[in-house]
This record gives sequence, C-alpha cells and structure tokens, in this order.
Amino acid sequence: MTEIRLRFPPSPTGYLHIGGARTALYNWLYARKMGGKLILRIEDTDSERSTEASTDGILDGLKWLGIDYDEGPYFQSHFAANHRAAAQRLLDSGHAYKCFCAKEELEVKRQAALAAKLPFVGYDRACRHLTPEQIAAKEDAGLPHVIRFKTPDRQGMLGYNDMVLGRIEVNYKEIDDFVIVRSDGSPLYLLCNVADDIRDRISHVVRGQDHMTNTLKQVLLYEALAAPLPIFAHIPLTLDNKKAKISKRSHGEVVAVQFYKEMGFLPWAFNNYLVLLGWSPGTDQEFFSRDELISAFSLERINKSSAIFNYTKGDAKFFTDPKAIAINEHYLRTMPIAELAPLVEEELRQAGIWDEAYADEKRSWFLEVITLIRDRFHTLKDFSTAGRAYFAEDYVIEEKPLKKNVAPYPELKNWLPLLADRLAALNPFTAERAEETARAMAEELSQKPGVLMNAMRAILTGQLAGPAMFDILLVIGQETVVRRLRQTERLFPAQ
Repeated sequence: MTEIRLRFPPSPTGYLHIGGARTALYNWLYARKMGGKLILRIEDTDSERSTEASTDGILDGLKWLGIDYDEGPYFQSHFAANHRAAAQRLLDSGHAYKCFCAKEELEVKRQAALAAKLPFVGYDRACRHLTPEQIAAKEDAGLPHVIRFKTPDRQGMLGYNDMVLGRIEVNYKEIDDFVIVRSDGSPLYLLCNVADDIRDRISHVVRGQDHMTNTLKQVLLYEALAAPLPIFAHIPLTLDNKKAKISKRSHGEVVAVQFYKEMGFLPWAFNNYLVLLGWSPGTDQEFFSRDELISAFSLERINKSSAIFNYTKGDAKFFTDPKAIAINEHYLRTMPIAELAPLVEEELRQAGIWDEAYADEKRSWFLEVITLIRDRFHTLKDFSTAGRAYFAEDYVIEEKPLKKNVAPYPELKNWLPLLADRLAALNPFTAERAEETARAMAEELSQKPGVLMNAMRAILTGQLAGPAMFDILLVIGQETVVRRLRQTERLFPAQ
C-alpha cells in the first residue's frame, strides 16, 4: 500500500490566514486518520515578498493550533537545483521547448485574437516547431527565452478525479502551451510545486479551489515527468457574508490566526470552528475532542460550495464570526478546570495581575474563582478584563452598570458604607448571612433589595451581570468587600 503523505505548503509573504489554517487542519486530520505523514514545506521562492517574520508567524500559528507535522519545515528555495533539473528533463524528453517570443509581440497577437473573437486566445505556438539550428541561431543572437510546456496534441478530454468535486475535465484544445521557466532561468511555481511533491512522495494534495486553475496543467507535468499522479481534493473558498473572498486588506486582522491567539481563543476550540467552516460530519454533532474529530473526518464530506465566514466589519456586537465565539464559549464553560487553569494563568501573567500565591497557598481559591466566573465569558481575555476585579484592584466599573444601578441612587454613597460596616461585623462571613444582612438593610431603608444588590455588583465587580451576588462576596472575601463598599462615595460628584 502506498504511504499516505500530505503537505501544507504556505508562502511566507504575510500572516497565517484562517483559510490557510483550515487547509493545514484538513491535511493534518486526514494524515492522522490514515496513519500517514504531514510535511510542512515553506514555499519561499518569491524572494521579494518572503520574509523570516512571516515564516516565524506561520510556525507560531501552527504550534498554537496544535497542528504538528512529521517532516520539515522544508524550504522550497533550497531545492532550486531540483526545479531546474525537472525543467531540463522536460526539455530533453521533448515535453517542453524554448520560446523566444517577446512580451510585446505576444500582446499584439493576443489583442488581435480578441478583436477577431477567436475561440482560443492563448499562445499561438510560434516557437513550438523551431529546429535545433533555429534555436541555436536565436541563442547566439542573445535573444532571451522562456521555457514552455508542450501540451500534447490529443483529441478528447484531460481530467482527474477530485475527492471533493468529482470528475474534473477540460478539452486538450483549451490548454495553452504554458510557461514553466521565466526568461531569467527561474522555474515558475507551477513546476516547482510538482517537482517538490514528487520529491516528497506526496500521495494526496488537499488545497483550496483557487488552485484548480493549475491542477490540469500539473496533471500534464506529472505525466511528462513519469511520476504517479497524487489524489486531489480541492476544498471550498472562504467568503464573507457578502460572498467576497476574505482578506486582511478588506477585513483586517480578524482573518489572521494570530488575532485569535491574542484575543484569548482556546486553540482546540478554534480548530473545532475551522473544521466546520467547509466540512460536515453528517450528524448533529458540533463539538469534537481531538480523537473524535480525527475519527469522524473524511475528505468526501468536505462541502463543494464556498464556506461563509459570517463576519461584518464594524459590528458592535460581534468582533468575529458569532459561531467562532459560541464554540469558544462552550469550551470555556465545559473544559476541565485543570486544563483551563494554566491558560487563565498565562492570560493573567500577560495582563500583569498574576499572583504567585495562586499557584500555592491560594490555589484552591484561584480554581474556585475561575469555576465561578467562566460561564459568562467569551474568551480567555475576559478573565483579565471582565473578571479583573477578582484578581486586582485596578479594575474598571463599566459605564452601563454605573449609569443603571449606581448613579440613579445618590443615597448609595451613604447606604453602601453603612452596609459595609454591617458586613464587617459578620462572623462567620457566609453568603447566607451576607444576603440576610443586605435584605434586612433594604427593608429598613424601604428599598427593594435589588437596589443594594445591583449596586453592590457594580461596585465590587465593575459588571452589570455575573455569578450569584453573594457567591461573589464569598470569593472576593470579607475584607475586600468591606473596603470596596466603603469607597462608594468616590463614584458620586461632590455636592
């Protein structure tokens, strides 16, 4: 049986795009399911645009996602001699030829063909039948040349079987004699990609449908190089909700994997989102463990139609696709606390509010707090923002709870310090006794209990909503609760 070998070949000319990450994920899943190998190949032959920073960003993004590879990273530029050798083999075997036509000459012919409304506007093969003597004379004259592949003069259809799209075919007459080597002697991507896949013994090519314009030409290259044809699977493009292709230029950082890392997404939760962006398990299951997803994944269940990244730039409510947020929320709520704790620790460290006591004598308290507050959070970033009041004193009281639950009741500047005194006297300090104390005071003041409780939530956490009020008091602790409530007066303008 042929070894299953797949590759992910990103170009290091920018960030790791979520579409590229999805391609990497599909390749990784299939390799793991089939007991095969995944090869990482950095296609860096575009020397003007390729950067080391982009390479590092790609490697960092894959590491964060947990997409590991079995070989590589290989760098395409290191195999330039191999690419040139492939081109020479095609020349020597008669599958390619030197073309001396100038760009200006070709453009004149193209415009004439368009004006005449000819059915074929490609290269007219003027150099295809040059004799060795004619070629030598042109070379002696110093004329530059490209190398073109000699498309076979065959009747009928050229095709291949795609694991996603089915049979793909085109008439041989519609295939141009395409360029495989530039006039400066550098082979084009079309040939480099095939030569690399042959060298790396790639059995399956899983890539975006935007590469399909190359595939039929590459089928001819495999044939001419006497190499076995890999199995192709072209996955759908990722479009926005207006059916436009997503890009950093149009959509900003939200299409970069690094954005989700910085925003505090859980790596596996984001993988779970990505896999559903163009693939369906054929069941109602939406959330998968690593092993479950590897077992369920198949190339045949990849959708034929484009995937929709449901994001609207400038949306005040959703900073990315709502489904991505919902999946992340699910994992935040349900993952074992032992797995979540180190991720929260890293977030608090980055925010500068980690206390080493949380790893030692206050460990139980730390785990209790993140268990209490995680249910309403969207990402890890919320632990250092919306949840900051549990870990630090420099938290912000948001405008909405301040306007709704504090500002309308100026008497609170006196009521809450008085409540603080009563809470300070409680021994033991329990949620039940704290609630009894607050309700009793509200009755004395002829106020609804919610007036005090909602104000307490705003003052103690800075938030409009959250866990049960008196559970909050218990985890924040009697001393901190009392101190914060005694400082309520600072929230009201001086009279």
